[in-house]
Amino acid sequence: MIYELRQYECLPGKLAGVVERFQRDVVPLWQEMEIHCLGFWTTMVEPSDEMLHYILVWQSLADRDAKWQTFAQDPRWLAAKAHTEQAGPLVARISSTLMRPASGMAIAEPAGWVSYAPPANR
Repeated sequence: MIYELRQYECLPGKLAGVVERFQRDVVPLWQEMEIHCLGFWTTMVEPSDEMLHYILVWQSLADRDAKWQTFAQDPRWLAAKAHTEQAGPLVARISSTLMRPASGMAIAEPAGWVSYAPPANR
């Protein structure tokens, strides 16, 4: 298994719009495409409370490359992105870190895939 930590640094005041886009547009596509998301998180304390973090789980690099390319080129995603960014971009920066379990360290297996976990009120 490969785990991908993705972090979105949202533009000021745009975090809610990014979360809404994931809820409404992205997660349903991922479910259809069998892209598995372990969960979503927001930053509780500084340096920025305008961050969205999530972890995707892949069978292999080839699995990631194929599914991510399919998602990135899907007309429904492209339309949703264009629609939600009519007034300008929502995200300043995206970072991605591909990770594998450390040798000899146990990884908890999720009972089921989390589709979406809304940010808690602060």
